[in-house]
Amino acid sequence: MHPLLSKTTIALIVSALAQGAAQAALFAVDPGAYVPANGNFAAWYQDTHGRTLDLCLSKAVSSRVAGAPGAPAYMCLLNPSPGIFDDTLAIAFPGNFPDEAFWFTGDGSIVDAARGIDLTYVSAVEAAFSGGDPLEGDQISFARIRIRVDVPTAGTYVITHPYGVDVFNVDTPGRKAINMTRDIGIGAPKTYDGALKGDVGPFLRSLNGPYTETNPANGAVEQFVGDPNLEEAFTGSPFNTNFIRIEGPGGIDLRTTVMAISGKLSTVARPTPIIAERSTYSRKAGSGAPVAQQDVFVMAPPPPASVTLTSNSPVLNLSEADTTGHWYAQSATNPTLPSTLQVTADNHLAIPTSSPTTVPMPLTDLVVISQAEYNLHTGQLTVVASTSDETSPPVLTVTSGTGVAIGALSGDGAVKSLTTGISPIPPAKVQVTSSNGGTDTEEVVIVQ
Repeated sequence: MHPLLSKTTIALIVSALAQGAAQAALFAVDPGAYVPANGNFAAWYQDTHGRTLDLCLSKAVSSRVAGAPGAPAYMCLLNPSPGIFDDTLAIAFPGNFPDEAFWFTGDGSIVDAARGIDLTYVSAVEAAFSGGDPLEGDQISFARIRIRVDVPTAGTYVITHPYGVDVFNVDTPGRKAINMTRDIGIGAPKTYDGALKGDVGPFLRSLNGPYTETNPANGAVEQFVGDPNLEEAFTGSPFNTNFIRIEGPGGIDLRTTVMAISGKLSTVARPTPIIAERSTYSRKAGSGAPVAQQDVFVMAPPPPASVTLTSNSPVLNLSEADTTGHWYAQSATNPTLPSTLQVTADNHLAIPTSSPTTVPMPLTDLVVISQAEYNLHTGQLTVVASTSDETSPPVLTVTSGTGVAIGALSGDGAVKSLTTGISPIPPAKVQVTSSNGGTDTEEVVIVQ
């Protein structure tokens, strides 16, 4: 289905993942030990929404779609390959093992013959072999986004999909004028953590699932997040873009809200994933006492999961945005520093085997650099920065982007500045760090 390292003829990619938002995709991968039953691949990946998918090698078939003779409607993508993998025989590594297998796939298409558009879209977390054929020591994994489109005219095309936005300038229209494959995570054989940094994740899932089927090879009852034999409405996009859309010249604007999804839910019990993003405070003078607030941001599974600031009194519930897994809360507590918050995420309502997870989050002030400027004529570097702590301003110090100490900012209030000579060349970046933990980095503007 997906050639491993196919060459791509890419119409100039002007912008990839123009969403601009940081995406936490996959959260964890099986650390081993790896076993031949899985081809010595990682048994599972877990996403930031808490779902854990096994390497999909089950021979369970769909109870919704009838298979054709010699082509069962498998719930996993088990593509036979003559001389390499015979799906009618027992899976055994390396003698009868797929040359590619998947923890997850989400595939879709848009075809409009009248407009001359034929789009195929692939998202996957894939297991393959660096040499092509199954061989011990050649195992690799990666996260893939593939977009191929026949387009009728030259111009700029914008493709929005569940895992981002890609923009293409097409000079030569026609068949596969857009032909892009982005594989992230291919590293040394049998190292599987590279895919955690890919564009795929959290895992998409059918709105009609999960589906329960029986594996005829062992009689096990298994669950799947989708049926790859069906195109269905789905959810799970980290950007809430649960569709594929193409916009282009001449008013082209086409979309689909259905995809074919595959992925076998694991029975491995995993803690609820949670990623600390920011915990900062601010305070200013008030009538009688400082006016303070604490702002807490984390990523965790969306509802029905819950996230609480357990170190607050009383315990404070965080709010989630649009089922994307971004959580936020604000407390009016005036902190005593140093302070470390405790945030707990619990996803057992969605995944009964999931246990709560608590993470510590050191509370810091918020530092903002408003000026970082170097004058080539005078050789002077000027840095202006502020702290969110207006009542007890901490010490602010400046270092270069490479960590070389430059000096301390001065000033009586929350806004402080430093002007100093730097030679022989200016730093490319400066970092301002507060004695209360806050930090900010800014590129230095060069002026004459």
